Order: sequence, then C-alpha cells, then structure tokens
Amino acid sequence: MKTLSLKLDDDIFEEAEDIRSKLHLARNRYINEAVSIYNRVNKKRLLKKQLAKESLLTSKDSLEILHEFEKLVDEN
Repeated sequence: MKTLSLKLDDDIFEEAEDIRSKLHLARNRYINEAVSIYNRVNKKRLLKKQLAKESLLTSKDSLEILHEFEKLVDEN
C-alpha cells in the first residue's frame, strides 16, 4: 500500500465524512472505493474516446469495402 497526503475542499470532506459514517466505513476504505470507482469511469471514457478515434480512421475503408460488396451483389 502507498501512503499519500490529500487535501480536500472542506465541503467535499464534510460530505464524504457524513456518507462514510452512515455506511460505517473507515475513511481509508471509503476513499479507496471512491478512487476505484473513479478509475473505472475514466477507463470507460478513455476507451470510448479511443474507439471513436479508431472508428473514424477505419470508416473510409469500411465504406469502400461496402461499395465493393454492393457491386459484387449487383453483378450477380
């Protein structure tokens, strides 16, 4: 485990303290779970961005291939 120093805005800290106390979680556990969830959200965002970029790169080729298949179907 890594140790870190963290500065939170007062309102964020108070809200987190209120919620974690109602959940009966240690502060460390609560923050670990929060960061884990945030990591998953951002991994999905990055994947979505990467897929959009790669889709854009291949869209022209995909359309050309589709037109070639349509020509083959029309010929038969």
